[in-house]
Amino acid sequence: MTKIIGLTGGIGSGKTTVAKYFASKGIPVYIADEAAKDIMNDKEVVQEVQTIFSEHVIQENGLLDRNAIRKLVFKNKSKLDQLNKIIHPKVKNDFDNWLKKNKKAKFIIKEVAILFETNGQKYCDATILVTAPIETRIMRVLERDSTSRENILQIIKNQLPEEEKIELATYIIENVNLNITYKKVDNLIEILNNI
Repeated sequence: MTKIIGLTGGIGSGKTTVAKYFASKGIPVYIADEAAKDIMNDKEVVQEVQTIFSEHVIQENGLLDRNAIRKLVFKNKSKLDQLNKIIHPKVKNDFDNWLKKNKKAKFIIKEVAILFETNGQKYCDATILVTAPIETRIMRVLERDSTSRENILQIIKNQLPEEEKIELATYIIENVNLNITYKKVDNLIEILNNI
């Protein structure tokens, strides 16, 4: 039976970097955010999402305006919950189909930004939390995205506090120095191959 290893971390922690490193080692990696983006491009889903908002969130090209949606849901938890009720079951179904295709793997990595927030750890055999100091995380996001420090802090505030995630995680990888991070992942791959 293929083991499901949940991989998560707050914004700017480097969870995607860690996920890509797992993939470079030949381990199947499912990135839930990418799956959700693909699902949100589906015409029926676009229309379904529009029904949540009084504001127009469909662009001229027929796709959802993700930036507008992001701004709307970060200020309004009930809108975020409604959006999640549409997208999460579709992502779960997509993951189940993907898992069937990778059932020969000893373990797979499922990268989910809000794994603990959605109680997703109960569907995993183990979890990995990628952490980094808050200032490091803020600097990474400022370099990566065209956003403000205030926006980043708002996103961090909307995520589960780091201390709570640490309590829930099976394994923790502090991602400050990339070479050290990669060594920690190599060690973890050995551990996961033997569980």
